[in-house]
Amino acid sequence: MHKNCDFCVNYIYDDDYECMVCAVDFDEDEYAGIISGRFRSCPYFRAGDEYSIVKKQI
Repeated sequence: MHKNCDFCVNYIYDDDYECMVCAVDFDEDEYAGIISGRFRSCPYFRAGDEYSIVKKQI
C-alpha cells in the first residue's frame, strides 16, 4: 500500500506539518485495517498522472 501513496491524487503536501500526508479522512477502523495489513491496498487510492499531482502541489 505505501508504495502507491506517492502516485495517489490524495497524497498532498501539508504546509502545517511540512510533509506529505493523505488527504482522505479515514475513520479509526479503516485506518487500523490499512496499517495492520488487512487490506491489500488502500480503498481510496486514485491514480494520478505526474502533471496533475504536481499541479495540485503548486
